[in-house]
Amino acid sequence: MIQDDFFKRIDIQYNHNLPFVVYRKPNEIKVSGMLQSTDDLIFTKDFTEKGFVFSPFDDAEKTVLMPIEASEVITTTEQPVIPDGAKVQSIQDNTLADSKSIHIKLVNKGVEAINKGVFKKVVLSRKETVELEENNPISIFKRLLNKYASAFVYCWYHPKVGLWLGATPETLVKIEGTRFSIMALAGTQDYKGSLNVVWQDKEKQEQKFVTDFIVDSLQDTVEHLQISKTETVKAGNLLHLKTMISARLKPNSALKDVITNIHPTPAVCGLPKQEAKVFIVKNEDYKREFYTGFLGELNLDIVKAPRSGKRNIENRAYAITKKSTQLYVNLRCMQIQDNKAIIYIGGGVTINSHADSEWEETVSKSQVIKSIL
Repeated sequence: MIQDDFFKRIDIQYNHNLPFVVYRKPNEIKVSGMLQSTDDLIFTKDFTEKGFVFSPFDDAEKTVLMPIEASEVITTTEQPVIPDGAKVQSIQDNTLADSKSIHIKLVNKGVEAINKGVFKKVVLSRKETVELEENNPISIFKRLLNKYASAFVYCWYHPKVGLWLGATPETLVKIEGTRFSIMALAGTQDYKGSLNVVWQDKEKQEQKFVTDFIVDSLQDTVEHLQISKTETVKAGNLLHLKTMISARLKPNSALKDVITNIHPTPAVCGLPKQEAKVFIVKNEDYKREFYTGFLGELNLDIVKAPRSGKRNIENRAYAITKKSTQLYVNLRCMQIQDNKAIIYIGGGVTINSHADSEWEETVSKSQVIKSIL
């Protein structure tokens, strides 16, 4: 579908108050849309369905499903024309000062709990609201596409849930057939022109917590597990530490078991998971909703052609269809309500954390979204 027709179709869906998601995977040029034919609010029962899922941070709550059989699927491969930036009303300095004071107190409370042995790590977050003169989600989505080529960029809408957009750097899980990979992403510092940087013990410890948790959580559901070397990666204006974990699903393992075991990971919750989650729910002064949840394609069919070569000439006509699931952690995201963008940002707290530094990290992360508004 040509670019103009694609985005006109999305606009019509939005103006008719019907659910849709439009997204682009990291380092790809294809933009996909899934447009649900009714405004029914549908939930996944066991992650065996096909469609697009949008899941909250709280794993006790239901995951929203846009079923592929009840949706129109459209794609475009052209780069969108990027409109001028919307005008944004900056938050007043005194409001930001209040937010800083509250967040510093929260971080100090988290460090105190770590020192008491309640948990080893906790991820603490806050939200920030900016006024928008223009709140067209497709215009904002196009700017995200233009700026964050290596992120999973999306715009998700359901009239009974809300309107969310984001550009997340973090994969939760990818499964193709029985082959399986998970990203462990943690540690943050500003990008200053080079990937050759020094990481402090706090960031290295954060990354180890996440990697070890994922590996331990997967032991019963996968086999042939491999762990990559940890590397520094760039995401927007920030650097992170990344480790890839790959494996094969055991024959009797289900995707639901994997998700239940790993979500929410220590990268967005803490360690141990339950103790950290209880602290977050009790002490953060808002409900995260879908921030630090996950979203993405669920059990969609992909067609793989056989490898080329003289020995495979007779097999080239026989393509293989496999199920593919690609889920991403909902970071660097915002919710639009009326003429306001609610931006969500957070960071990992360990025994080595300093409250002022944790505040500055959230300020840096907020620029990922603010820079495109």
